[in-house]
Amino acid sequence: MKKGKKYLEKAKLVDKTALYDTRDAVDLVQKLSYCAFDATVEAHIRLGVDSRHADQQVRGAVVLPHGTGKTMRVLVFAKGEKAAEAQAAGAEFVGAEELVAKIQNESWFDYDVVVATPDMMGVVGRLGRVLGPKGLMPNPKSGTVTADVTKAIADIKAGKVEFRLDKTNITHCPIGKISFGTDKLVDNFQTLVSAIIKAKPAAAKGQYLRSITLAPSMGPGVRVNTAKVTE
Repeated sequence: MKKGKKYLEKAKLVDKTALYDTRDAVDLVQKLSYCAFDATVEAHIRLGVDSRHADQQVRGAVVLPHGTGKTMRVLVFAKGEKAAEAQAAGAEFVGAEELVAKIQNESWFDYDVVVATPDMMGVVGRLGRVLGPKGLMPNPKSGTVTADVTKAIADIKAGKVEFRLDKTNITHCPIGKISFGTDKLVDNFQTLVSAIIKAKPAAAKGQYLRSITLAPSMGPGVRVNTAKVTE
């Protein structure tokens, strides 16, 4: 894929042969964004596991201390008291079967996270093929299938991010906005990495953190020295 002039200009700032210490990488990545808006900084972390095996799956969620800088729209599947609780906690959308029908019939996706109470999963399960590929399916491991909807919504609004592996054993997560500055981005990054290390499966052998790249929404990436990241 051919890169544009702005990308190539920014790429000159990066030493492609170097592995940067965390703080240096975060300092540099803030200079690499060339878009007009306040770009997100993303961490792309390759792990030494094989996600095709059930005992080597890595999945979880963590609340970043300084949030993501994005306002998250939450959809909650709940009934009765739990529905009222979800509305009081600030969920943008709350409902049951009628929302399943809306998603199925209208391809409705005006939300960022889906939460469900355990008793609703029989209904929500019908949406697996629709929500699954978009990473929106509620899951107990990420805390989005829960009876404590108030805490789930509060965590999401506070900056909770979910990490999971793609087919190439890489997890992609936002760690904040360019405008956060180095200290906050470093804090968020280290919190994310600590959570991923904590989620290391017992079946994982050899080097767990294979490679880490930080990159802005638009701009080249910076490789982080994994040996300097606390393991």
